[in-house]
Amino acid sequence: MATLKTHTTAARNNASDPLWTLAGTFPWVGGNFQAAREIAISADDLAQLGAAPLIDVFQSLDWKSLAPSGEGVDLKPLKTAQPRISSAAQAVSQSSDRLNKINADGLFPQIADPLLHAREQLESLRSSLNAANDVASVAPDMMGADGPRRYLLLIQNNAEARATGGIPGALAVLTVDKGKLSLSEQNTAGALGVMSPVVPVEDEQRQLYSTRIGKYMQDVNLTPDFPTSASTAVTMWEQKMGTHLDGVISVDPVSLGYILDATGPIKLDDPEIQRLMGVALPTELNGKNVVKTLLSDVYRAIPEPAMQDIFFASVAKKVFSAVSNDSSDRRRLIERLTQAASEGRILLWSKSGKEQTVIWKYPVSGSISGPSISPAQFGAYFNDGTGAKMDFYVKRTAQLFAGCTADGYAQVKVRITSTNTAPKDAATSLPSYVTGGGVFGVPEGSVQTNVVAYGPVQSNVETVSVAGKKTGFASNRHSGRPVGSVTIRLAPGQSSTVEFTFDKIVQHTQPKLSVTPSVQALKDVVLDTISTNCVPAP
Repeated sequence: MATLKTHTTAARNNASDPLWTLAGTFPWVGGNFQAAREIAISADDLAQLGAAPLIDVFQSLDWKSLAPSGEGVDLKPLKTAQPRISSAAQAVSQSSDRLNKINADGLFPQIADPLLHAREQLESLRSSLNAANDVASVAPDMMGADGPRRYLLLIQNNAEARATGGIPGALAVLTVDKGKLSLSEQNTAGALGVMSPVVPVEDEQRQLYSTRIGKYMQDVNLTPDFPTSASTAVTMWEQKMGTHLDGVISVDPVSLGYILDATGPIKLDDPEIQRLMGVALPTELNGKNVVKTLLSDVYRAIPEPAMQDIFFASVAKKVFSAVSNDSSDRRRLIERLTQAASEGRILLWSKSGKEQTVIWKYPVSGSISGPSISPAQFGAYFNDGTGAKMDFYVKRTAQLFAGCTADGYAQVKVRITSTNTAPKDAATSLPSYVTGGGVFGVPEGSVQTNVVAYGPVQSNVETVSVAGKKTGFASNRHSGRPVGSVTIRLAPGQSSTVEFTFDKIVQHTQPKLSVTPSVQALKDVVLDTISTNCVPAP
């Protein structure tokens, strides 16, 4: 670093002297001298104000020690490091802005090529450092640096789809005190009962998803907007249980599998778990068998729904205990948690306005609006209408087809194909709790799904087709985004393709698609976008 700063300082001084400045006024070549000066200034700022503070941070922090452990975490170094991370982030942002203002057209290739490369590098570094600064500003408090934090843990069950993943059947309170995790107050959504009066939800979402969002804990995430689900769930818990909460953390069985990949397997040797399991379930859970065990096998082995939720909560307690085990692979743990969060399988909400403002910037917030949402963002979300656990057998793909209409506006089709892979004799071979027993008017073995698609702000849902035929659909708006929804029913072995056509799209960026997390790998669900070259209307 000392050598680097010597070179950048010399370059800055040379590019700022009167002769160099005069050369910047010459026709034809002057722009190259001006660009070189700006680059030299940026390089020196990066070395002095960016890299140097980051090296100090790197030397003062052991990233492994920041992962939760059985002994807790010393969060003071992270708090102390935050101002230096902020300084580095600001220096990178200013340098990035300076280089982005340089007109690269007409510059010599020896200057233009590395300039363009540096812009890309700085933009990536800028994003990472801004995220690091945000984390450093809120993580110590959220990890209990100044007192214990209590989070409602929602374990979303992908076997019964909800827009953000699955029905939150098993609940617990996760306490974080100076980085030390402990799980307590386990309960089930069913045990909380019906909310009376109903927790109020804004009119837009009430029209889209009914008052059930605020009536039953099982339905708080009918909406894909996790901040709404989380705040509603906290209100329900506090009213029913009388205990204060600081936020919500949501996980699903797939994310638990990712965690077990890093921590190693867990043994289900507690007497209470053994009593529930009998001999039909594995005595050890790992990253390969946890999803099938929790979302399929448990329903055969444990017929009582309340006992199933207890089993879920017990497994979660074991997993979080493993996370706190100092013998786990900390680097791999962070990598797998990152993967789960990037797939929408781990979601976070804080009751603190300051903290939530930071969380809102990132996909881990699960928000359908705000800075974490791409300008040309589309969504495909699924809510079970069977009242059962049949979504374990549903395989889906979702794909965008981007083109333009005759009037020059961008048009995007969201195509969703669903297949019920349940055995043909599912009505008799699967437990009635899994099939729903026909209680909601859906034949046993069939799956009924409310398919919901979101488009970007200012666009419209023009048409919806099922199996290639146009059909009627519900049309609404949510935070300025158009929403279309349709209901499909699939018998065992049956497939269906739903296509939503969004028109009048004014965003000129690459369209992106988010989907409800399921038991499938995300790469198998979201297929590559197919685009037709065209010029959208200005």
